[in-house]
Amino acid sequence: MHSNEPRMQATIDNPFYYLDNFHQVLDWIGARYADLLTPEESDFLVCFRALPQPAQALFVRMVMRKGEHFRASKLSYAEIGNTLDAARPLIGAGLLEQDPAIDLDTLFQLLGKPEIISIFGLNGHERQARKADQLEALRSQYPDARRFSDWCRGSSDTVLRICVQALCDRLRLIFFGNAYQDWSEFVLSDLGIFKYERVEFSPASRGFRNRDDIDAYLAIQALKDRFFAGEDPADLLGQVPPPHPENEWLRSRREKLVFQIGQQLEKLQQWQAAYAAYAQTRYPGARARAVRVLEKDAQYGAAHRLLESALAAPESETEIQHLQRIAPRLQRKLGLQKSAKANARDADTLELCLPQPEDFWCVEETVRLHLHSDEAPAFYVENALINGLFGLLCWPAIFSAIPGAFFHPFHRGPVDLHSGDFHGRRAHLFEACFQQLDDGRYRDTILATFRDKHGTQSPFLIWDALNEALIDMALDCIPVEHLRKWFERMLFDLKANRTGFPDLIQFWPSEKRYRMVEVKGPGDRLQDNQLRWIAYCAEHAMPVTVCYLQWQNPT
Repeated sequence: MHSNEPRMQATIDNPFYYLDNFHQVLDWIGARYADLLTPEESDFLVCFRALPQPAQALFVRMVMRKGEHFRASKLSYAEIGNTLDAARPLIGAGLLEQDPAIDLDTLFQLLGKPEIISIFGLNGHERQARKADQLEALRSQYPDARRFSDWCRGSSDTVLRICVQALCDRLRLIFFGNAYQDWSEFVLSDLGIFKYERVEFSPASRGFRNRDDIDAYLAIQALKDRFFAGEDPADLLGQVPPPHPENEWLRSRREKLVFQIGQQLEKLQQWQAAYAAYAQTRYPGARARAVRVLEKDAQYGAAHRLLESALAAPESETEIQHLQRIAPRLQRKLGLQKSAKANARDADTLELCLPQPEDFWCVEETVRLHLHSDEAPAFYVENALINGLFGLLCWPAIFSAIPGAFFHPFHRGPVDLHSGDFHGRRAHLFEACFQQLDDGRYRDTILATFRDKHGTQSPFLIWDALNEALIDMALDCIPVEHLRKWFERMLFDLKANRTGFPDLIQFWPSEKRYRMVEVKGPGDRLQDNQLRWIAYCAEHAMPVTVCYLQWQNPT
């Protein structure tokens, strides 16, 4: 934490830190994306800098808050001074509007309940009603928008509206390359709450390569928002733009949306529409779902042909697992001979019957405490330990400056982490990391990276779940051959294989051995990703046990 203290103090000492951050975004966009910007966006980058500092600061304060409408009385900042004085240049530049026309819903967002009761003269049960019920009761009486000064006659307050919220949202999108990160990333970084790996990328590194990329992202995002707002998925499916020809991560966003639309159509039992969605996306799992909806639609022959085609060239172990569940049903319905099932080596099992704790409990911790001893300590690690060891050993490969993988300072990991060519684009770098498993350097590398990068954002590290003593014990007791097997399988399909690890790990330090334990409580069963990991460990003689827990005194 000490390394973050100067940055935290600088943030505290500079009351306009948020404005400096906004300038950083504008400078970054101007340097890397100038050729992609619309005239309106380019003009904003120039004109904003010409405004007085209080005006700039007020605008950024508003943009970083939720919504477009704000009461002036709620915009009180010591470093800005008088709010309306600061707002005048913004109003003159067309960035803000004072006292705009607002509908009843917006008014209710701006007013407190006592103000609503007073303005509308609510009496009796209307006064006691919830704010949402008051709004519903008044909506039919006040269908038209009015200025705030007309709604609240005699009020000394006024409302300011951001006129260019959509433009600011586009600039934020261009900078981050996604819609989920926002301005708080700067503050969390400045305060040392989040720490990001420094990646050396060229000024040419950027998430959007042309204006079509930006427009395609916005179009997909708009459809996604409408989908989650509950619009008819069949109608939305016909409006999804065609796959983006050159931008892989844009194409993946489109394919995920189409897959989600297919899932909703499947829930609605619109089998043909669901199949049409699944058939036009390569999103993982879509082909197995297509087989499933063909079966539901009683198109058994078509379903079986697609299943056979998929099994001949499966996309992943997950797909094989799903298709092998469907195959016997289709074979039975078509009168075909049932395929021979491959025999998988079973994992060891442990059956426990323990007293149910009286206080708060979870089955994993109950079993961990039962197994734990000074000679054989047990830890709850689930996905954290093996992912963490992989992330620490392979840090240089994961955060290498591959073109298009990083394009702003706040990446938690490479953009293409789950793409099919993630490993291929970095094969020589991962090979160099894995070479340390052969020559013995891996232990020093893992521990050194843990110390040097502690707290830095990574898609593989849950820092609070790890400490140096646990890592030391793990490296003492886990054979290097097992580390390699885990890491190889993770790289084969990072999206699917970063989860599903057993809950517990137990070590016998004096014997330099370990076992992993998956805990299942009463009525619980193994999930698909857990089954795949357990089968893989059993196949490679990696000690894994499935513990089935029952209570002696069930409540």
